[in-house]
Amino acid sequence: MGMLFHPVHLMLFFFVGILFLIPAIFYLITLQNALGKCAPGSRTMEPAMVWLLLIPLFSLIWAFLVVMALAKSLGNEFRRRGIPCPDPLPGQNIGMAMCICSCCGIIPIINLLAGPAAFVLWIVYWVKIAEYSRALDVPVAAYPPPVA
Repeated sequence: MGMLFHPVHLMLFFFVGILFLIPAIFYLITLQNALGKCAPGSRTMEPAMVWLLLIPLFSLIWAFLVVMALAKSLGNEFRRRGIPCPDPLPGQNIGMAMCICSCCGIIPIINLLAGPAAFVLWIVYWVKIAEYSRALDVPVAAYPPPVA
């Protein structure tokens, strides 16, 4: 009779978990930093709240809230600084698509398409938020004052 949790299986599970956890941590740092660069008056969520995305299953719903809060916060900050941005809610469209695909990823058969789509959209969203975050690295004085 075999062991239910063989040590080799536990080690494999641990290493696969770490493999997924490392990029997730860097992703969450990117989101936290982007929110942190927004003035407190521009934020609709505290930066540390993104770490709740590490909670399994809860993260499926929380991701929608993070995407919406981050988009609104970035939009508020770009307007506050007078930084031109073609999207009033930066990153929200890609982020919402990522969230929807992630939720569909738990549905059998649909997950065959939704899972890979969610992964690609996650990378695209991460890159977009990093770009918006870098745009906030430019000192406020470098932009002309907003036109009233």
